[in-house]
Amino acid sequence: MKVLIIGGSGFLGTELVRQATAAGWETAATYCSRPGSLPGASWHRLDLRAPGHVDEVLAAVAPGVVINATSGGSDWAVTADGSIRVAMAAAKRGCRLVHVSSDAVFSGSRVHYDEVCLPDPVTPYGAAKAAAETAVRLLAPAAAVARTSLIIGHGGSEHERRVHALAADPHDGVLFTDDIRCPVHVEDLASALRELAVSEQAGMFHLAGADALSRHELGALIARRDGLDASRLPAGRRADTLMPGALDVRLDSSVTQGRVRTRLRGAREFLRAR
Repeated sequence: MKVLIIGGSGFLGTELVRQATAAGWETAATYCSRPGSLPGASWHRLDLRAPGHVDEVLAAVAPGVVINATSGGSDWAVTADGSIRVAMAAAKRGCRLVHVSSDAVFSGSRVHYDEVCLPDPVTPYGAAKAAAETAVRLLAPAAAVARTSLIIGHGGSEHERRVHALAADPHDGVLFTDDIRCPVHVEDLASALRELAVSEQAGMFHLAGADALSRHELGALIARRDGLDASRLPAGRRADTLMPGALDVRLDSSVTQGRVRTRLRGAREFLRAR
């Protein structure tokens, strides 16, 4: 097994590299500004905005599988155009493609979303992710597209760092009580993505945790796990702000869970106080 992990220096990418090398896979990974520090992988600089750069990296690596775990945020040139370049290059070389998408493709108007629900994004990031999904499924119909939610780890995610910052200074922001998602542990997500990488399953998959939580509830669980005072975390309502974005988006992963062996734990389980 020879895999190329696009976005290997990111939070999810780092865990994918760790698991792939531990499994004995021949692993290559890309970075934009700084290579990752994990041993056992070859690192390749990649600018997804540069035409032809993806083709050059794939020609150098010659992978059998490409996992696109990059996150360009609302930068259309990376998140949408870059993903299209990856799909085109993978299809041209006959590589298996696993593309990571997001629950940001949904508006929250129906709250519960399964794998057959069509995107209706309300933010630039969601629109870029939705465009990438459509392009990947058209250009590489044998690919697996995996939507996920808030990704949590052992302290390294942006959500966990934010909770620590707010516990130290409650005046530095707020955690919303009406902004609801289904957080997933990075280890579970990476494991399920590796399963898809070695399978022949195509189409849409949902890889989110079993529990639907507000960002404030999630923050309280993180605080208690890490021995912080959860009562210090400021609470507020996103609906009372002008901040764009969906409120309640709950990915239903039950169909996908029946197709992968990795158990997608809920945050109430993986964030139990130590």
